[in-house]
Amino acid sequence: MDRLAMEGDPDMASRLNPYVSFAGDARQAMEFYRQVFGGELNLNTFGDFGGMEGADADKVMHAMLETDRGFTLMASDTPPGMEHQPGNNMSISLSGDDAAELRGYWDKLSDGGTVTVPLEKQMWGDEFGACVDRFGVSWMVNISQSS
Repeated sequence: MDRLAMEGDPDMASRLNPYVSFAGDARQAMEFYRQVFGGELNLNTFGDFGGMEGADADKVMHAMLETDRGFTLMASDTPPGMEHQPGNNMSISLSGDDAAELRGYWDKLSDGGTVTVPLEKQMWGDEFGACVDRFGVSWMVNISQSS
C-alpha cells in the first residue's frame, strides 16, 4: 500500500473542534464568539437549504467560525422536533502561554456568565479558570507558566 493511501490526501487536513447545539440562539452565540475571537463566521439557515418555512427557516442549520489563530467552532440550532440538551457534559478548552491573549478571552467569555473556578495560579503551577458563558457553554482557560 502506498504512503498516500495510508495517510490520506495530504492537502485534506483532519480537524477536531467543538460543535455546540443551541435552543434557537445559535446566531447570537456565534456572533458573540466572533467578537471574542475574531475571524470569519459563515452561517447557513434551514431556509437556505429549503428545509423549513416560517420562523424555523431563520434558525441556524450550520455555523462555522474560523479564526486567524487556527481556532474553529461549529454550531447549530436544534431542529424542531428534537430535544435540546444543554452541553453540561462538554467544555471547550483554551490553553497556551500567551497570558495577555488568554486573559482577554477569559474576560470576554466570563462577562455575563458564571465563574466556576477563578482564573488564578493552581497547584500545578499554571493559571487556570473555568466558567460558563452567558449562553450556557462551559469553558476552561489554562495559561502555561514558563519554566
